Amino acid sequence: MESVDAVVVGAGVVGLAVARELALAGREVWLLEAQESFGTQTSSRSSEVIHAGIYYPPGSAKARLCVAGRRLLYEYCRERGVAHRQLGKLLVAVHEDERAELRRCAERAAANGVPLQPLTAAEVSRLEPAVRAVAGLWSESTGIVDSHGLMLALLGDAQAAGAMLVTRTPVLGAALRDDGFVLSVGGAEAASLHCRVLVNAAGLHAQRVASAIQGLHARHVPPTHYAKGHYFTLAGRSPFTHLVYPMPNHAGLGVHVTLDLAGRCRFGPDVSGWPTEPDYAFETRLEPEFERAIRRYWPGLPEAALQPGYTGIRPKVSGPGEPAGDFVLQGPGAHGHPGLVNLFGIESPGLTASLAIARAVLAELGLRPG
Repeated sequence: MESVDAVVVGAGVVGLAVARELALAGREVWLLEAQESFGTQTSSRSSEVIHAGIYYPPGSAKARLCVAGRRLLYEYCRERGVAHRQLGKLLVAVHEDERAELRRCAERAAANGVPLQPLTAAEVSRLEPAVRAVAGLWSESTGIVDSHGLMLALLGDAQAAGAMLVTRTPVLGAALRDDGFVLSVGGAEAASLHCRVLVNAAGLHAQRVASAIQGLHARHVPPTHYAKGHYFTLAGRSPFTHLVYPMPNHAGLGVHVTLDLAGRCRFGPDVSGWPTEPDYAFETRLEPEFERAIRRYWPGLPEAALQPGYTGIRPKVSGPGEPAGDFVLQGPGAHGHPGLVNLFGIESPGLTASLAIARAVLAELGLRPG
């Protein structure tokens, strides 16, 4: 049986950031990924937005780690040459009855230390002439990033510090021992692996991995909820130069405008379903619903201008109709098992917060950053 100091399960952007942080702290790290490559699920199916930290309850893990992570991410992208752009975001109230929600967004942002500039209808129009709104907020610190380039940089740093990525290697089970953990892993050949530190960053499958740890009580594993979202792309040239977000609703942030680094426009995500298992099938029947949502703030959307884009699945700890759940960083202080950290419900703004989450994992383990 092979032995390694630390194992990180899941090579999405958060797992990569954690593996990098552990390796830079001098730990021998194996990063185990069930898929054929890193970042092929949630991390590659996002809007690639660098969030400011506007929407999350003050004091929540999402708020704290988003704000800290945003600052770290911009700095990291500049240092490592990762393509990104701080292009800013408009939050818009389309009707008078949305002004109250706009004020609530401003209040939450202020409590989280995120500066926003109030805008009149005329000021919104000057920034984005195609947008119809009665008022808005301007978020200067919002941006976009090349998520694949970011993951390549994180992986490169981790490997340069001695970490090893092992793909096509699902974790089938684990047993707690006095000196750490014994993992049962699949792949080409089933094997056992001993480690002293185990970080479960398996994203969509984090609850399944945690449930397979013998000795971890079931009360420490939250329910699994998958929220499916669609993205449509815009045929032709985009009329937008910034991100544009309507007022959030109970299920998400509404069908909003995001841009990629080439300036191409996409709309989404919605919350179109709660599958029991990840399901990436695209439902073109949603196009009329998207058109109605978009035309609320962009009345000039041309007919038949939307094209199917892609879908994504968010791992949530709260289900439909329930209040939005927070990130769960569950360390030894919560479950009593030294060396184990479970990460649950790492949805948006997980990409933005990834570097801050990695530092928080080290803190949970009682380790110092390298």
